[in-house]
Amino acid sequence: MISSLLQFEFLRNAFLTGILIGFLAPLLGVFIVVRRLSLIADALSHVTLAGISASLLLSQKIPALQTLNPLYLGMAFSVGGSLFIEKLRGVYKHYQELAIPIILSGGIGLGVIFISLADGFNNDLFNYLFGSVSAVSRSDLYTIMGISVLILGLIVAFYKELFILSFDEEHASASGVKAKWIHFLFVIMVALVIAASMRVVGILLVSSLMTLPVAASIRLATGFKQTIFLSILFGEISVLGGLFLSYYLDLAPGGTIVMIAVLILIISILLNKGWGAKRK
Repeated sequence: MISSLLQFEFLRNAFLTGILIGFLAPLLGVFIVVRRLSLIADALSHVTLAGISASLLLSQKIPALQTLNPLYLGMAFSVGGSLFIEKLRGVYKHYQELAIPIILSGGIGLGVIFISLADGFNNDLFNYLFGSVSAVSRSDLYTIMGISVLILGLIVAFYKELFILSFDEEHASASGVKAKWIHFLFVIMVALVIAASMRVVGILLVSSLMTLPVAASIRLATGFKQTIFLSILFGEISVLGGLFLSYYLDLAPGGTIVMIAVLILIISILLNKGWGAKRK
């Protein structure tokens, strides 16, 4: 496969993109899981699907937009969905969790409408739904590299605020942390990572990459930073292992990546039980 990586640009794009996604998705996933917002990834991924469908539909109806990368409109919808989630959290102050299923339902509805209005992009849409190694272009790679630099910089700059906010929102507010603004920034970061991940993992599976490595690391880690480290490690193993297996076995990369993440989770649970038995 090394020779193929050197020979084919699309394979290099896919693996470089996979490395970046394997790092970013579990990194943000730790904060998502700790804050009990795991469903936000599903909601925004379905909103992203609506954006992708809209972009493919527009490219059919307007010839001038045929060269437009669907990733851009998908990102715009995803960010817009994150803004609506924040708005709805303010509307339903005592039932803030309602914001997520409302946006998820809206995203599915819009996506189905756009898909029903168009014919002829079923193959393209399938690649976005479940991921495709051959679909990752150089433009996608550059976009994801830019998102990676942006998000890593924001996490480094606001790590303390995100950490405090994740565990105790009331204490964060009392400590002078601008909780509403930080949360707003956080959901935008999640939206960007979800939109960026869909090429390799697929829209319907990207939330798995943000939660499964974290679920595995929680069983083994003894601290927050160790949880982050193990989550990223498991994420990279899942992505790179999934890409290798999908290449050799001709499987869908998204599904293969997720199943490796599930296997890692099962192993971590078994190891945790074994260690627990020894301690007793």
